[in-house]
Amino acid sequence: MPGIFAMMEYNITIDEEYDGYRLDKALSELIEPALSRSRIIKLIDDGNVSVDGKDRKKSYTLSEGSTVTIDVPEAIECGIEPEDIPLDILYEDDDVIVVNKPKGMVVHPAAGHMSGTLVNALMYHCGDLLSGINGVLRPGIVHRIDKDTSGSLIVCKNDEAHASIAAQLKEHSLNRTYRAIVLGRLEEIDLSRRPFIKADGDEFVIDTPIGRHPTDRKRMCAGVPDGRNAVTHVKIIAAFADCTYIECRLETGRTHQIRVHMEAAGYPILGDEVYYRGRSATGRTASFKTQGQTLHAYKLGFIHPKSGEYTETVAPIPGYMSDILDKLDKI
Repeated sequence: MPGIFAMMEYNITIDEEYDGYRLDKALSELIEPALSRSRIIKLIDDGNVSVDGKDRKKSYTLSEGSTVTIDVPEAIECGIEPEDIPLDILYEDDDVIVVNKPKGMVVHPAAGHMSGTLVNALMYHCGDLLSGINGVLRPGIVHRIDKDTSGSLIVCKNDEAHASIAAQLKEHSLNRTYRAIVLGRLEEIDLSRRPFIKADGDEFVIDTPIGRHPTDRKRMCAGVPDGRNAVTHVKIIAAFADCTYIECRLETGRTHQIRVHMEAAGYPILGDEVYYRGRSATGRTASFKTQGQTLHAYKLGFIHPKSGEYTETVAPIPGYMSDILDKLDKI
């Protein structure tokens, strides 16, 4: 598989807000997710980042008015094999493709999952037409959804589209709406015991930072001191005897954000094997088993990188979730 697209250069003037910041931390906030934090650090270590024309280490302290230049080299051969895996395509043109990812599919290759991923399928479908801003292992991928989460995911076919969609992610202007079934009756939530949740009209707004769990590094955790700002808007669609069908709109996009926020609220995603603890804040337990976590990326809206028009796709609720909703309705 050939290298993907040519070098891109960023030139950033440091303003007052980032005066005194470490180089790596400032760039992570200014550029991510166009470039991931790990990618930024590697570029610094490889000498592709300069401050006022001089190479600097990632710990270098920035000053207001300095100019940071980032040279993103051409992506090298990725070594990922295209695979003829069927795709459920919701939208496609010369710049982007939106797919409805099935539950159980990994988005991009990693240790233990080098085949059968969404990227393998995309490389077969798109050929060389995938962006390469993030280097070797993430062709076209701007954002991810968990392996066991189904639904809408946007993929970019060129670097210009990638930069545009990544900027929308950073500015929180990408409309990402999820549907989920949580354990417990959310309408019974005691807001006095959870000051990080506010009622706003017909929504609950969960506003608490998310960071790596202090003792279990495979989990994320809400409310940690060094966590990153995270905000989720939650609306009740339907209430059942021991569960609630909800819609969640992401204002930010942290790892496992909805799963972590709903656990912190006391109403975990039904079937979530990592964050589900068997009962809700009100002591309710599930009356039946599921086929995995009931979380689905339902709606994705974005400003098209070329036309400038708002474009929106909807991924139908998967059958396994519809079956659970039917069962809940009869309890």
